[in-house]
Amino acid sequence: MLTSKQRAQLRKLANPLAVTLHIGKDGVTDGVLEQLNVLLENHELVKGKVLESAMVTPKTVAEVLSEETGADSVQVIGTKFVLYRQSSDKDKRKIVLEK
Repeated sequence: MLTSKQRAQLRKLANPLAVTLHIGKDGVTDGVLEQLNVLLENHELVKGKVLESAMVTPKTVAEVLSEETGADSVQVIGTKFVLYRQSSDKDKRKIVLEK
């Protein structure tokens, strides 16, 4: 669970990030989960977007993806969301959270 300070730090880091995960009309699929797990392992912080054709809300998508991948939902604004999960490989860890 993230504290409000940690969440603010991650929001700041996510601001310049490009969207790397797109959720389309099929919603959350096994392929999306696999892609997200790879992205989280390599980058730790992932920005996603729910396309207009999707029949689900961005908040719902962020909650489902968080539960399925063990990530923390950092923020949901409009059609975009940000997820964070610390990399299991210590060499790939780039983000040091405030305490």
